[in-house]
Amino acid sequence: MPIPLHWHTEPFLLLLIIGAGWLYALATGPWRDRIAPGERFPMRQSIWFYLGLGAGYLTVGSPLDQWGESFLFSAHMVQHMLLIYLVPPLLIRGLPTWLADWLLAPAIIRKPIKVLVNPFTAWLTFTFLYTLWHIPSLYELALQQKDVHVLEHWCMFIPALMMWWPIISPSTRVPPIGYGPRMLYLFLLMIGQLPVFGFLTLSETVLYPTYEWAPRVIDLDPLQDQILGGLIMKVVNMGVSLSLLAWCFYAWHRQDTAEAEA
Repeated sequence: MPIPLHWHTEPFLLLLIIGAGWLYALATGPWRDRIAPGERFPMRQSIWFYLGLGAGYLTVGSPLDQWGESFLFSAHMVQHMLLIYLVPPLLIRGLPTWLADWLLAPAIIRKPIKVLVNPFTAWLTFTFLYTLWHIPSLYELALQQKDVHVLEHWCMFIPALMMWWPIISPSTRVPPIGYGPRMLYLFLLMIGQLPVFGFLTLSETVLYPTYEWAPRVIDLDPLQDQILGGLIMKVVNMGVSLSLLAWCFYAWHRQDTAEAEA
């Protein structure tokens, strides 16, 4: 069966992507002198931010969305991995420090954000919601009802932003946690996905009827597709987490060396 190539052009999605890009352009351009006088245009960060917006659209607006919704569990898992491990860090790294600090300056915004991105809160929220959405009845509901599917994606994307903030925050008002706690946090994030990984890869039956009865667009049976999806999840999770652990260890060592030589 030919793979369908449907692109989403819903007004809300396009307005969200274009609106975010427009507001960022205003904040880093015409409004910059009022927000942070003397700051230069953040070229490097703007590249990250717009790459994040582009990746966000490709993740939920490209044919990948239809493949994952109607045909392949593994394609849906790729979509979720992009929503969690690619788009959020690009957007966060796209915020220059002065802009992040300006956004977090009002206490009415900063105080709840501090609670939400507290490592324990972020870990618990992300792990709980990610696990919850893989319960077969809830997962199937998301595949059958568009509004629930959109909610599912928001329930992965927003906790992913919370999860990433303690690791790569650009802000001095709500900064990243120390290297030691960061390494423990990353380890716990790896452990948190193990139940879902085991649930998907060790099951001897297809867990989600939509994929069991979907037309086969590639040479994988539904159970193989499900196992592949679980492997994609764990390989991405482990690859990102171990890379960040190595970076944290190196940065921590450099910091200690610099302090010892000072």
